[in-house]
Amino acid sequence: MSAESSTEIGLCGLGPMGMPIALRLADAGANLVVWNRTPGKTGDVVAVGAVAGKHPADAARAVTLTVLPDLPQVEELVFRPDGLLAGWRDRGVASPILVVHGTVSPVAVSVFAERMRVEHGVSVVDAPMSGGTVGATRGTLSLMVGGDPTAVSKVLPVFETYGRTIRVFGPSGTGALAKLCNQVVVASTVTAVSEALVLARRAGLDQVALVEILSGGLAASEVLTQKASKWLADDYVEGGSARNQLKDLRFVAEAARANGIDLPVAAVVEALFAEMVASGAGDLDHTGIIRTLDSRSASHAGGAVSLASNTEDAHP
Repeated sequence: MSAESSTEIGLCGLGPMGMPIALRLADAGANLVVWNRTPGKTGDVVAVGAVAGKHPADAARAVTLTVLPDLPQVEELVFRPDGLLAGWRDRGVASPILVVHGTVSPVAVSVFAERMRVEHGVSVVDAPMSGGTVGATRGTLSLMVGGDPTAVSKVLPVFETYGRTIRVFGPSGTGALAKLCNQVVVASTVTAVSEALVLARRAGLDQVALVEILSGGLAASEVLTQKASKWLADDYVEGGSARNQLKDLRFVAEAARANGIDLPVAAVVEALFAEMVASGAGDLDHTGIIRTLDSRSASHAGGAVSLASNTEDAHP
């Protein structure tokens, strides 16, 4: 997006993904108004040219991006008295476009989009993202897009500011469904790597060396690239929460039922994340699933044998 762009953009939600997106838009010269539930978080983006709104209505612009965990939070910002609908009405914005960047239910966002179109003349584009905070900062996110073609064409230049791989899948809900496919792979990979590291740890293998081997072979993935440091440092305080991962996996199960299919791997991974969240660890990064797996392994530890410390026995 060029610095000369005259499109007014609003952005609601300056969390781990929203802030780097806002910074990239402001750096590109966007006419940007941001709103965040915690006002103190707006300083960095205001310093590079954005305007901080006091209410969600202030971010009601021709294109308004929401970077929030789920659809209920978006709906609350739309319909509250000082919300987006009030802002579009007071500002006289004709045919606004509302972008939902969170990972949401394909069924729910499709229903929401139809309601917004029929009752309020608002075009809803579901455009969930993948690539994490690193991708948002570098402008290399993958965006999966669903919505009315006319509205989508208007927001693609905005998406190109922070996205590298952008694909339009069809009408409302299809972007959300594509993201769920992505989440099956991400959650399963996070769990599989965690399980491999539990096995390595219990058997006495060097975990740093194992991560290097995995990263150099067929098991290499963006998950390993971005998350290896968390496993190796045993530090899961910040990142994409297990609670949100479980939310996404429950949407996967909903989509599977709606399409009459069985997804056994996704079901097992969902159950493991449900166990992690129920244990009180839902706010940890999803790589913290390794602790749940390790806890499950503890009951079998009595019979464990460290192969790494018995190499002579392996070669009689």
